[in-house]
This record gives sequence, structure tokens and C-alpha cells, in this order.
Amino acid sequence: MKKLLLLFCLIATLNVVAQTEAADKKAILSVLKTQENAWNQNDLEGFMQGYWKSDSLKFYGSRGITHGWQNTLDNYKKGYPTKAETGNLSFTIDAITKIEEGAYYMMGQFHLVRDAGNANGVFLIIFRKIEGEWKVIADLSC
Repeated sequence: MKKLLLLFCLIATLNVVAQTEAADKKAILSVLKTQENAWNQNDLEGFMQGYWKSDSLKFYGSRGITHGWQNTLDNYKKGYPTKAETGNLSFTIDAITKIEEGAYYMMGQFHLVRDAGNANGVFLIIFRKIEGEWKVIADLSC
């Protein structure tokens, strides 16, 4: 009887963990969808709301590492000054993996269809739950 009760408790615990991870992943995907929508409206400030607004944010791209939310936004504004450059963004998500409680990494692809020429690449993003919201704390995109 004790073994059966222990097994039941283990199954119940695993079920709760799986439901929590599913909810986390859904919330993280929602952040990405909001970013995609903002980008497609040429709203770079809206796109950046998915990032941690901190000097500790890290973005690593073809020009090296950028430190900080404002510097990252400034780089986006320089690189994508008009709708012709931002175009329409879509993501393909290949993996979302839990690192630890409150942290996940995501691997995927980005696709830009735009007047300035299409662009595609890959990314690895680290999300952390900060003050109840999922935020990108590190982004490697190339």
C-alpha cells in the first residue's frame, strides 16, 4: 500500500511539473509572438519589450557583443531604420529547453521578408522570469 501511495505521489508531482513547464513554454512563445507583431509594425521599441531592460542584457550578433537594453535598441534602429529594412519577421522554433527553475533557452530560426532583401538566420535566446514576466536576458543571433 505504501508503495502504491508513493507511486501515486510521484506521478502527481511529475504531472504538476509537466503542466508548469507547458505553461512556461506557452508564455515564452507569447513573448516571441508579441515581438514578431511589433517588428512587423516597424515598432522596434515594442519589439524590445521582450528583452530585459537592463545594462546586463547581452546581445551577440555579427558585429560582436552588445551590452545593455538601450545599446541593443540603438543598434536595431541603425540596422533597420525603415519598414523596407524591417520587413516581415517570422520565427521557426526548434527547441525550448528548461535550464533551471525560471530559466529556459530557445533555439530557432528567423526569417525576414523585406524590400531591402530577404534575410534568414539562427538564434539562441535565454529567457529568465523577472518580476513575474519572461524576458530575454541573452540573445545570440546570426
